[in-house]
Amino acid sequence: MARIFWFRRDRRLGDNLALNGCANQAIKDGDKEVLGVFWYSSNDFESQSGMRQHSLTESLKALDKSMGNTLSVISSEDTAGLVEFAKERKVSFIHATESFDPEGIAEQRQLASKLKANGIQLVLEDSYYAVKPGTVSKPTDGSAYRVYTPFFKAWFQIGWSAPAKLTKGFVWAARKGVSAIPVPTKPAQFPVRAGEDFALETFKKFQKRALFDYSENRNRPDMSGTSHLSHALAHGEIHPRTLLAELRDTEGHNVFRKEIAWREFYADVLYRNQHTLDDYYEPRFKNMRYDKGAKAKAKLERWQQGTTGFPMVDAGMRQLLATGWMHNRVRMIVASFLIKDLHLEWQEGASWFEKHLSDFDPASNSHGWQWTAGCGTDASPYYRVFNPILQGYKFDPDGNYVRKFIPELRHIAGSEVHEPWLLVDGLTNGYPEPMLDHSVERDESLARLKEIKVD
Repeated sequence: MARIFWFRRDRRLGDNLALNGCANQAIKDGDKEVLGVFWYSSNDFESQSGMRQHSLTESLKALDKSMGNTLSVISSEDTAGLVEFAKERKVSFIHATESFDPEGIAEQRQLASKLKANGIQLVLEDSYYAVKPGTVSKPTDGSAYRVYTPFFKAWFQIGWSAPAKLTKGFVWAARKGVSAIPVPTKPAQFPVRAGEDFALETFKKFQKRALFDYSENRNRPDMSGTSHLSHALAHGEIHPRTLLAELRDTEGHNVFRKEIAWREFYADVLYRNQHTLDDYYEPRFKNMRYDKGAKAKAKLERWQQGTTGFPMVDAGMRQLLATGWMHNRVRMIVASFLIKDLHLEWQEGASWFEKHLSDFDPASNSHGWQWTAGCGTDASPYYRVFNPILQGYKFDPDGNYVRKFIPELRHIAGSEVHEPWLLVDGLTNGYPEPMLDHSVERDESLARLKEIKVD
């Protein structure tokens, strides 16, 4: 009798401890068969952007190919579809990687309850992280770390196991009938590549191309200084253990390790504070005055479409729409602009990112936004307001990033592209004037902060 392995956000065969656990048990059972399954909600899939749809589809295609085209795909509006699938095949065990985000936890609890009522057991192992969320705690009282730096030190001291190779000796059970990988209903701007092999190839290229200088170049959106692995991590096409195992004690390697730890820190924070997926970690910020109504909606739409008149902001928002990705430094710039220049709540931006980012991760998205908003963890104060013009000069010094995504400004050479309104012909191709005065809105933002300040 085959065991089911339920692929979730772990769409790979290598370094997959939950899959190995399932395979080892299948070998002990005697038949050695594992039935690989992926389940999704068609409504959720339909609500996603074209880039997110294509990213999932290509990820599943690559996984299916690596399994010898044996992946079974189930579409139903809740996990009842998985239960029925298990009953039809007279399966007694479903194995999966444990999830620690609110949606994933609810999903696995619902499934476990339904399976138990049918005499089937859900076996959860490992996580999507090097160190399971909830593991890193203060030695004094066992409470959670609220600040990143001490979390990192404790996380690093705990450590992680070496990457695990796929268990040998099991076989993939043949799927029965047609198993349709979801077909995108919306276009993507370019062909999407995904899957475990592509992730490993991307990591190797990063090691040669940019890892050594990562500490210097990771903040430059005009350069290829980042790993481009966020998509693979979000889809579980590579595990953090695989990346960490290759890192040494050099400046670039250490900074990259710390960036992985940020992802794990946010996962830990969300696991311990489930409400912060879409609510404030620091509750007093609920009481801040945020703009509402038709004018606020119009401002939001200009931000979403990249027509604010601030080149670094607009380049970032257009990069998101064009590629399904945005450079991390620019994510902070556009987030600060939405919250502290437009005076809109961080949830507006987080929702837009969730819809369009092909590397969407619930914990990193929510708490990355809250970090910039000043209402989350760590010591990032609200009064840190990014100046979108100065950020452009600093991190896109030659203007190449702006020109790449804003064709209306390609006639402007050099750094002057960051203030096109100062040039005689700067706005001749239809690029808009700045929609606001940053210095005025910065002061307004700080004034609103004083209204909720605790003495």
